[in-house]
Amino acid sequence: MIKLVILVALALVAWKLATGRWPWQPKAVSGPSVQDRAGRQRASTLLGVAPGAGRQDIIEAHRRLLAQVHPDRGGSNELVHEANAARDTLLAALPPHATD
Repeated sequence: MIKLVILVALALVAWKLATGRWPWQPKAVSGPSVQDRAGRQRASTLLGVAPGAGRQDIIEAHRRLLAQVHPDRGGSNELVHEANAARDTLLAALPPHATD
């Protein structure tokens, strides 16, 4: 019985080393998920940029939005956080070599 437990434990460790995940963990989904695409769509709508906007367009739209929703101008901290999250989401979705 002890030998069987040790054998199963070794098999599990071998699985983890070979695949990078435990057998009971879900497989990684390739490509952007529906949630990611929906988040990028919401972010681009919030900032008012096209879905394929470049880095400079995203940064300029973020600055314009912050000028409107900043707490010193009657906005709120939540709106600033949403604007920052939208900017970060869109910039993270850009390819690493995308410079405008």
